[in-house]
Amino acid sequence: MRTRLLPLLIVLMAAVLLALGFPLAVRVAAAEQQRVVIDRIDDTARFGALAQFVSETAISTDERQRTLQTELESYDSVYGIRAGVFYRDDSALAKAPASWALPVDGEGRAAFQEALLGRRSHDPPQVWPWQDDRIVVASPVVRDGDVVAVVVTDSPTGAMRSRILRGWLLIALGEAVAMLVAVGAAFRLTGWVLRPVRVLDAATHDIASGRMRSRVVASGGPPELRRLARSFNEMADNVEEVLEQQRAFVADASHQLRNPLAALLLRIELLALELPEGNEEIASVRTEGKRLAQVLDDLLDLALAEHTTADLRLTDIGALAAERVASWRPLADEKGVRLTLDGSRAVTGWADPIALSSALDAVIDNALKFTPAGEEVRVTAGADGTGAAVVVADRGPGLTEQEMERIGDRFWRSGRHQNVKGSGLGLSISRALLSAGGGSIGYSVHEPHGLKVTVTVPRDAPQG
Repeated sequence: MRTRLLPLLIVLMAAVLLALGFPLAVRVAAAEQQRVVIDRIDDTARFGALAQFVSETAISTDERQRTLQTELESYDSVYGIRAGVFYRDDSALAKAPASWALPVDGEGRAAFQEALLGRRSHDPPQVWPWQDDRIVVASPVVRDGDVVAVVVTDSPTGAMRSRILRGWLLIALGEAVAMLVAVGAAFRLTGWVLRPVRVLDAATHDIASGRMRSRVVASGGPPELRRLARSFNEMADNVEEVLEQQRAFVADASHQLRNPLAALLLRIELLALELPEGNEEIASVRTEGKRLAQVLDDLLDLALAEHTTADLRLTDIGALAAERVASWRPLADEKGVRLTLDGSRAVTGWADPIALSSALDAVIDNALKFTPAGEEVRVTAGADGTGAAVVVADRGPGLTEQEMERIGDRFWRSGRHQNVKGSGLGLSISRALLSAGGGSIGYSVHEPHGLKVTVTVPRDAPQG
C-alpha cells in the first residue's frame, strides 16, 4: 500500500513545487530585465540632457557636441553598449561606435518611431536565457516642446541572461531541497499512517492462520486507525470466546456422552446373551454402537486438536515418514497392498512431531482403506519450495471434482464410501493439527486413478 500511496504524494508535491517554481522563474527573469531597462532609461535621460543644448549649427566647433561624443564613446568602450543621438531624418548627432546605424526595422526601429512621438519606448519583449537578443531603449530629446532628436541605446544581454540562469539555478536548487524534504516528510507521514495498517494486517493474517491470540497494539497512527485497532481487538476477543465456547461444548458433550454410551453398550452385550447366537439385529446394534463411540472419540480429538498449541521442533521429516511407513506396513501386507517409501531420507522441517505423526497416520490409514489388494501406496518425502512435504499417493478409486472440493470437511464422506469404516473426522483432525504449527494438507488427483495427499510443514524457523 505504501508503494501506491508514496508515488501519488510525490507527484502531487512535485506538481505544487512546479506550479510555484515556474511563476517565480518568470518573475526573476522579468525583474532582471526590468533592472537593465531602468538603467538604460537613466542613461538615455543623461545623454538626452547633454544633447538638448547642442546647437544644430557649427557642430564641429560645438564643445557640447564633442562632450556628448566623448561620453558616448566612453560608454561604448566601458560597457559594450551601442548608443547614439539621432535626428528625425536618422542622421546622427553623435554615436558610438562610428560604424553603428539605426536599424531599418525590428524592435530598434519601433522604439525610435515611438520616441519621435514624444514618449519613451515601451518595455522591450522579455529576453530568455536561450535567446541571443538585444535590448533597445529610446528616449526623445525635447527642445521648446518639440522632439528634435532621439537617444537610442542598444544593449547586449549576455550578462543579464547569465544572472537569470544563476537565479533559476538557485530556484531549482531550492525546489530540489524542498522536494527532498517533502519526500522525507511523505515517508514519515505514510509510515505513521500505515504502521497501524501493517500491524493490523499481520494480526489478521495470524488469526486467519489459526493463531487466535494475536492482537493489535494500538499505540500509533491517526486516531481513526487506533480506534479501528481497538475495535479489531474487541472483535478478536469475541470471536475467540465464541470459538472457545464451541470447543468446550464439543469436548464436554463428547466426554459426557462416553459414559452413558459405555453403559448402553454393556447392556447391549448383556441383552445379546439372552438372544440366540448369530442374531443379525443385535450384531447391527453392536456395530452402530461402536461406530457412535468412535465418532465421540474423534469429536473429542478434534476439539483438543483445535485447542492445543503446537510444540514446534526441527524434525527430520524423512525419518518420521519412514517410521510411520514401518508401523503401517504389517496392515498393508495383511491387505495385500504394497506400502513403499521414496524420496529423500534427510529432509528437515519445523513441526510438532506428535501432530505430524497423527496426520500421517490418518492419511496412510485412508490410503490403505481405499486401495485394493495388489495395488501400491507410495509415500514420498522431500523439499517443496519453502516447505518440507510428505506425499501419500494411492491407487484407489479416487474422487470426482465435486468431491475434491469437499474433502476434509467435518463428517463429510463420499457417497460411494459410506460402508467403509470411519467417522469423516480424520482429515479434519489432521488439518487442525497441522494448522496449529503453520503446516497444511492438500489434495490432488493421482493419475490414472487414485488420490494424492500432500502434507507440508515449513522449513524456516517460526518467528519468536
